[in-house]
Amino acid sequence: MDKQIALACVAEECAKLKRLSYADLARLIDHPRSKFVTGADGKQYQLEIQVFWDRRKDGDLRVVVSVDDGGLRAFMPLTNDFIMSPTGELL
Repeated sequence: MDKQIALACVAEECAKLKRLSYADLARLIDHPRSKFVTGADGKQYQLEIQVFWDRRKDGDLRVVVSVDDGGLRAFMPLTNDFIMSPTGELL
């Protein structure tokens, strides 16, 4: 797995998710999603998106995006995350 390309896939997905509203992201709590994307190298990468309360219910949301290529990296995926407050502010 090309680490830089995989991280670029994560960054692109995080950018898309940051455009969603707090309410839209909150609907993803307890509903992790996964999808496949094609990296700049033409290879398939699997992304997993998880949203959960950062500290307390109805508070900040933590959004975590992980990536792997289905190989050994699936046991230690690369990740990135961000936090959104109830006002929609990115922390």
